[in-house]
Amino acid sequence: MSTTLKQMVHWRVVAASVCGTSHVKNEQLCQDAHNWQVLPDNILVAAVADGAGSAKLGKVGSMIATTAAVESVQKHEISRRALSSDDFVRSLLTNAMVAAKKAVEEEAEATSSSYDDLATTLIVMVATPEGVAVAQIGDGVAVARDYQGNLLALTMPDSGEYINETTFLTSFDSIDNAQLRLWRQPIVNVGVLTDGLQMLAINMAVGAPHKPFFFPLFEFVANIDDKSVAKEQLVKFLRSERITQRTDDDLTLVLAALHE
Repeated sequence: MSTTLKQMVHWRVVAASVCGTSHVKNEQLCQDAHNWQVLPDNILVAAVADGAGSAKLGKVGSMIATTAAVESVQKHEISRRALSSDDFVRSLLTNAMVAAKKAVEEEAEATSSSYDDLATTLIVMVATPEGVAVAQIGDGVAVARDYQGNLLALTMPDSGEYINETTFLTSFDSIDNAQLRLWRQPIVNVGVLTDGLQMLAINMAVGAPHKPFFFPLFEFVANIDDKSVAKEQLVKFLRSERITQRTDDDLTLVLAALHE
């Protein structure tokens, strides 16, 4: 990709977290959280998290984890050139997970809570026009689409040994067991979502992302004119009957498209 083209393209991003219908009925808070920033040099960093349903402060855990992860990447003042090193990218994502875990543990100590009270999953993504890297602890999915229209599952849900079991950031070996994936091919779209959307977004039979789910959404984000209207539309989609008939869980979706 030429320098001129690199300068011309920029990220369009739309993201939302909405409360699942079961949580609304039970008057529970939405346990999901997300955070994203477009950094200088056209680098997108995004994080999503899903606080454990059984955790008293799951919402707090997910908010703190996503904020700390994005801030960790931001403070490194990274460039696309630095991201060309695999070792640097792995270390950047590992540091983001460590920062998130430390922030959650510090909050637990400050509020005299147990770590389990703030249990949360975490996905951290760093993307440029040349590729994408993801670290994931627990459930959820990260995908990318290339210029040929291929949809790539960068990560898949980590459901542990048993059904409905997942690893949380607060688990002692969470960072050692995180999924870490580097994809070094030009991309046009990325998407990150929490487990509430897994059944719709992944064809579990073949373990691949579901194109009819992602492609219209990628088309939608590529054509954003007004960010606040786009967010309202995404929230409306996540609350639509088409979605709520299939899942009653909290839902988070971060979508991005490179736009010339």
